[in-house]
Amino acid sequence: MAESIRHIVASVLAGGRIDRSTALLLASEADRQKIWEGADRIRHHFNGARFSLCSIINTRSGGCSEDCRFCAQSARHRSNIEEYAIVDPDRALAVAAEMDRNGVHRLSLVTSGRSASSSLLDRLAEIYREMARTTLLKLCGSMGLLTRDKALRLREMGVIRYHCNLEASSRYFPRVCTTHTWEEKVETLKLAREAGLSLCSGGIIGMGETMADRIDLALELRELGVRSIPINILTPIPGTPLAGHKPLPVEEVLTTIALFRFINPEGIIRLAGGRQQLGAEQYRCFTAGANGAMVGNFLTTPGSSIEEDLRTFTAMGFSFA
Repeated sequence: MAESIRHIVASVLAGGRIDRSTALLLASEADRQKIWEGADRIRHHFNGARFSLCSIINTRSGGCSEDCRFCAQSARHRSNIEEYAIVDPDRALAVAAEMDRNGVHRLSLVTSGRSASSSLLDRLAEIYREMARTTLLKLCGSMGLLTRDKALRLREMGVIRYHCNLEASSRYFPRVCTTHTWEEKVETLKLAREAGLSLCSGGIIGMGETMADRIDLALELRELGVRSIPINILTPIPGTPLAGHKPLPVEEVLTTIALFRFINPEGIIRLAGGRQQLGAEQYRCFTAGANGAMVGNFLTTPGSSIEEDLRTFTAMGFSFA
């Protein structure tokens, strides 16, 4: 199999695309270190040492009508989180200023709920405007399902990238959420692209899906042409239906990231929510194909120290220019 891995890596480096059967073959390899090393070679070939840093601000928290089984913000679950209709603008701008000082490239305003209302967009426009005036951050949005008008409105507000996680493969998604569909998420991504926004979309691993399901998600993202792919690791939150799930072993996380890199060789594979559960072991992900990270705090859980992240990524040889 080691020889086969070398051939697969060489094919990808030459511009080839692996199919589902090849990805499944890689996933079955007993010597996982070879898979991780191959993925890191692919990462370095297409992206060099460049590393992408992003962060988020939870601008509307809780009270969500949807039933996503992993999410603490759903009104259908009994999670103990802070809820608010809109973040204090000064608080948001302070976070933006901190991220800008630390060299973070992108910042996204995130809202809970099926879709952001027009009145909420009006209020967020003021925050975006001030962020654009006072920082060098590239502005992103993550506000649920879009209409064409809302996508265009975000573009007018200065947003240049839209985030909407598919969460899981099309086959597995109905086991994650029943109040909206995988197809509606895909339609949102298409509307965002039509409005001139670049796309960010990935998923959550550790919800009970198989490695084959993760491979299917990686292939679906490739088919959609998504280049920024966040991989979240389920944080089992008390009060949610997935609270009893055991965290994934780090070796399984590494293999998942590596397979996403084999399938999406030129993309940014971004380690996002849940990475704090791995402790220092999380940094091994950046030797298995990942080349981006969400830094700072996440939606309802604290993240790693941004200073520690930056020190570690720099020591690993990454650059942030």
